[in-house]
Amino acid sequence: MRQQIISLAKEYFRTTPLYKREFIAGQTYIPVTGKLLDENDIAQLTEATLDLWLTAGRFNNEFEEKLPKLFGRKAKALFVNSGSSANLLAISALGSPQLEKWGNGPLKPGDEIITAAAGFPTTVNPILQNGWIPVYVDIDPETINATPEAIEAAIGPKTKGIVLAHTLGNPYRADKLAEIAKARGLYMVEDCCDAFGATIGGEPVGNFSDYSTLSFYPAHHITTGEGGAVMAKDARLRRIAESIRDWGRDCWCEPGKDNTCNKRYGWKMGELPDGYDHKYIYSHIGYNLKATDWQAAIGLSQLEKAPRFVEVRRQNWAYLNSEIQRDPLLKKHLQVVQATPGTEPSWFGCPMFCREGLDRNKMVQHLEANKVGTRLIFGGNLLRQPAYINTPRRVSGELTGTDRIMHQAFWIGVHPSLTQEMLNYMLEQLRSGIRAQGFSA
Repeated sequence: MRQQIISLAKEYFRTTPLYKREFIAGQTYIPVTGKLLDENDIAQLTEATLDLWLTAGRFNNEFEEKLPKLFGRKAKALFVNSGSSANLLAISALGSPQLEKWGNGPLKPGDEIITAAAGFPTTVNPILQNGWIPVYVDIDPETINATPEAIEAAIGPKTKGIVLAHTLGNPYRADKLAEIAKARGLYMVEDCCDAFGATIGGEPVGNFSDYSTLSFYPAHHITTGEGGAVMAKDARLRRIAESIRDWGRDCWCEPGKDNTCNKRYGWKMGELPDGYDHKYIYSHIGYNLKATDWQAAIGLSQLEKAPRFVEVRRQNWAYLNSEIQRDPLLKKHLQVVQATPGTEPSWFGCPMFCREGLDRNKMVQHLEANKVGTRLIFGGNLLRQPAYINTPRRVSGELTGTDRIMHQAFWIGVHPSLTQEMLNYMLEQLRSGIRAQGFSA
């Protein structure tokens, strides 16, 4: 009966709009991001539903085992309920009292973490939420990433860490930053939420830092609906993050299990009485950031398709880039962001700048009006956002590149759901948007 239900679910999927999409130029909206699901995803979801296990279970365990192997990590991943939670978890772990025993010690109130002024808020928010001071650096407009030189110049006597995202799937030189971090005794967190499958010198992003994070929101390279992950450099760092993810408890029993340590009533910690139940001993100020087995089940199915998804994204970006470079009108008025030297991006989108004179706001409004989805590069200059105006900070250098992103940059999609017809229509609307502002080749 179970197999019959799963078979019917797959058959049902083949009748849905997700299976067959019709594109009509000028009528069908082309989203800037998009999930790509198939009958195997719904089969896995049905499997998890029939288990009726309502929290993390067998699918979660398998997902946490398989995921880090794609990133060169040995420690089991930690599956969480979002990429933002993954950042909160990884960054908060840098303040763990257990780091007194080894590493560079825990971060204390007033310590500094270097980050980019241009980016997504939840890369920065956990720094502020932990009482630490963000040190903002500028980005290089050629790659929309901070450079190792800018990071090194920002290091001060209170600096204890570096937290940066690989922007829109274009890696920064995390290999060089890892050398700087090691030499200066700094922690390093790679936000890889946009960069699943990107490499630096042939090595996967996420493999250069103490912690790395991923997002599986439907916009991202693979999806679990809501969801994210933290990957740690080693088992000790993983254990700290696991505790914070799971309410801050010291116990590491999986949901539904007891006495994994075989000494549940044999611990003496803090000022608790001897033998206090280990399931209710808390060694961190934590949260509940766990995800469900339904999400993990879809994640496992999506993992099998991830290499193809990444390759299609690269192909779509390469096509858009080559057509823009080939076309005199497009090349004259648009500057496409290029790969950081020594890296192979896993493009989240195709970011570009409007060259001098071309109005970015009019450009994106034209594209949207003609059914081509667009996005700005997240928060632009975060320091100019209302939420951050009165927050603690230190700024290293001028933020001219960041302000340029805020005024001139946008991006369009490269996700695997796009067809050749859609890509060509997107290029035509870029041309018509330029002409609508009175420009020519």
